[in-house]
Amino acid sequence: MRKVTMDDVAKRCKLSVATVSRVYTNPEKVSPKNREKVYRAIEELNYQPNMLARNLRKLQTNSILVVIPNIMNTFFSYILKSIQNAAFENGYQVLLGDTDKSPEMEEKYLHLLQQKMVDGVIFLYPRMHPSEIQRVIDKHPVVIVGHQETPADIPFVINNNRLSSQTATEHLIRLGHRRIAYFSGPLGLSLSKERQEGFFSAMEAHGLAVDESLVCEGDFYFQSGYDLALQMLASPNPPTALVAASDEMAIGAMKAARKLGISIPDEFAVVGFDDIKMALICEPPLTTMAQPKEDLGRISVEMLIRMMKGEPLSSKHVILNDELVIRESCGFHLNRL
Repeated sequence: MRKVTMDDVAKRCKLSVATVSRVYTNPEKVSPKNREKVYRAIEELNYQPNMLARNLRKLQTNSILVVIPNIMNTFFSYILKSIQNAAFENGYQVLLGDTDKSPEMEEKYLHLLQQKMVDGVIFLYPRMHPSEIQRVIDKHPVVIVGHQETPADIPFVINNNRLSSQTATEHLIRLGHRRIAYFSGPLGLSLSKERQEGFFSAMEAHGLAVDESLVCEGDFYFQSGYDLALQMLASPNPPTALVAASDEMAIGAMKAARKLGISIPDEFAVVGFDDIKMALICEPPLTTMAQPKEDLGRISVEMLIRMMKGEPLSSKHVILNDELVIRESCGFHLNRL
């Protein structure tokens, strides 16, 4: 059987060969209507372009590497989905690197960029020192998602962690709570420190003393929330409310409360952070700070593509706002206002 060529695709969709080629190389320069024609013809003809030869000629791979600290983290999957969608729409494939929170593994993945095995890298919540990224940023496109402690010339997109944590805490204060606990993520991460600062800022703004025994460091995951809450809620003077730096920790704390026979939200109100799917289906549904997960992924890809094309960024630092999603776990429906 004769091999299908790009000429065949062009004839099928009644477009020029140049337009079909552009769908692969610069799809944003082709109208959505014509892109759809080309995609439909490719599928109908089962056209298989020799992308390796094409990319070798252009010294490009049309590949983006996304490096994440833990593939099992539910929150990252939402950002990854957005990155993949945005990359595909622009003619790029996505490769995934899981570091298991190892800075050494992050450095190894960075070498793939230096060896031109990928065109650019997006780091999600990196653990390695920013100076390691600083070494390659002048020659290679890199964007960071979720890390603000970086040199000024390293592009990043992040949510406003400090303001969001402050908003979550003030919501509980307005509901009448004064003895509020806080579970942070690892304090070696800038986002964890920013969220904890937001908690302290809200308490101070309302003239409330913080009991240091109610401020605990977790790891963003379910088990740490459960373990911390189990010990805290069994103490002689437990908190009446909790702000957790992740939904997983918040849901873990809710399980601990149920184990101890503590009613949520009547005796213990809970607010999380992220708005993962489990936040909606857990019992009771979790009040949480919803991060703009789709925007974090999409904007990071848009920034990276501009860098890979040698185009200037309108802004190297993009900070997005979160949204307080009120559900039953905080007790809002109990009319404490």
